[in-house]
Amino acid sequence: MHDIPYVLESDSGPEVTAMMTRVCSEVRKLLHSTMPVGVQILAGCNKAALATAQAAGLDFIRAEGFVFGHIADEGWMGGQAGPLLRYRRQIGAGNVLVFTDIKKKHSSHAITADVDILDTAKAASFFLSDGLIITGTSTGDPADAGQLTSVKKSVDLPVLVGSGVTIDNVHQYKMADAFIIGSHFKQDGRWQNPIDKERVYKFMEKCYNIER
Repeated sequence: MHDIPYVLESDSGPEVTAMMTRVCSEVRKLLHSTMPVGVQILAGCNKAALATAQAAGLDFIRAEGFVFGHIADEGWMGGQAGPLLRYRRQIGAGNVLVFTDIKKKHSSHAITADVDILDTAKAASFFLSDGLIITGTSTGDPADAGQLTSVKKSVDLPVLVGSGVTIDNVHQYKMADAFIIGSHFKQDGRWQNPIDKERVYKFMEKCYNIER
């Protein structure tokens, strides 16, 4: 996140994969072997993320640009489902799940304005995504709870909420299979800051009470 400006995979060098593998390997050592761990490499560096996950023994990646094309703030990001899943097989990483953003944040979707989020979800499912991620329009921006409900009903896949989940709105996303939370767990709710453990504890307590 701090390596700004981001570049697309075509401009990303092997040093990124090497460094991320080193970091992820150390994270994997610190956590219990049964705890799922995943990685995303910005921006849209999905093959690099797969290679990193395979080398570091991780369980999943977050992939941008899986189906349909869009203009991200880094430039054109096309659909990568075919090449990405063939690459997964090529390197023997079939155990690494690929969770995919649909209608990705920080992007213009004008070019696919006639393809709604349900069409996108169904296409990602058909192209063998392991799970779908819905988001708001930018980092920390809440996802549309109505979209979550609609996507959950339209596909037989796990659906994750990938931005904007907080202690105040988590109850709206009870239907989600998982959350990807960054900003809310940081000091002052800003993604640039270190983790605030108290925020994490309070959030998990709230989730536990919602489940009960």
